[in-house]
Amino acid sequence: MPKAIWNGAIIAEAADNEVEIVEQNVYFPLERVRREYLKDSSHTTLCPWKGVASYYDVEVDGQLNRNAAWYYPAAKEAAKAIEGRIAFWHGVEVSR
Repeated sequence: MPKAIWNGAIIAEAADNEVEIVEQNVYFPLERVRREYLKDSSHTTLCPWKGVASYYDVEVDGQLNRNAAWYYPAAKEAAKAIEGRIAFWHGVEVSR
C-alpha cells in the first residue's frame, strides 16, 4: 500500500490499484490525500508532455515543506491518467 510520509505524519495512503506511477513518481488520488496538511502555493512548472504543474506546500506540526506536493489540474492528453492526482518530493518519503 503506497504511503507518503513527512515529519512523522501520513500525508497520503492508497491501495496499489488506486495510484498511478509515472516517471517513478506515485500519484495519489485526491480522496486519499489528507488535505489538512496541504497549503496552497503559487508555484508552477511546465512539463512538455504533461502540462503545467501546480504545487502545494506540506505543513505538519508547524513545519513547512515548500512546494513538496504537485499535481496537474489540466494535464495534456498523454498524461490524463494523472490529472488531479497528487505526487510528492522534497523529503516526503513515498513508499510503494
